[in-house]
Amino acid sequence: MKNTVDRLHNTATPRREPPLAMKFKRQSPLKKKARRGFRGYPVATVAFYGPDDRRATKVAVGVIGAEGAEPSALERWVSAESDVRTDPAIGLEILNFIESQGVKSVVMADRIIGCPHEEGTDYPDGQSCPHCPFWAHRDRWSGHVLH
Repeated sequence: MKNTVDRLHNTATPRREPPLAMKFKRQSPLKKKARRGFRGYPVATVAFYGPDDRRATKVAVGVIGAEGAEPSALERWVSAESDVRTDPAIGLEILNFIESQGVKSVVMADRIIGCPHEEGTDYPDGQSCPHCPFWAHRDRWSGHVLH
C-alpha cells in the first residue's frame, strides 16, 4: 500500500489541474421508470414529437391495460416555448397521469419520433406535413433520410 504522505510535490511550478468534481447527469424520473423494464400491465407508452430531431414540442402518453389491447387513456402535452422533455411542469403532469392510471411499466423511445402535427387532422391523409419539412422523407424510427 502506498503512503500518500511520503509523496514529493514540486512546489516550484504548481500544476493547474481542474478540481476533481463529480458530474451527475440528473436522470428524469420518467427515464428511470422506463429503464426498469417490463413490470406488468398497465403499460404507459411515451412518445416525443417535434418539428425536427432536436426539440420536442409535443409528448403523447398512452396507457395500455393488457397485451393486445387498445389504449385505455391517452393524454398529450404541447409547448411552443420549451422542450417538453426538459419542462419540469410537464414532467410532473406526466408522472401524475401515469400514477393515476396505476401504471406498472413505462416504455419510451430514445428520440423524437416524428412531426407533432397529426395526419388527417392538421394536414390531409397521405401527404407530408407542410409545417415540418424535416420529416418529409425521413424514417421516423431511425431518423435516416429515405430518398
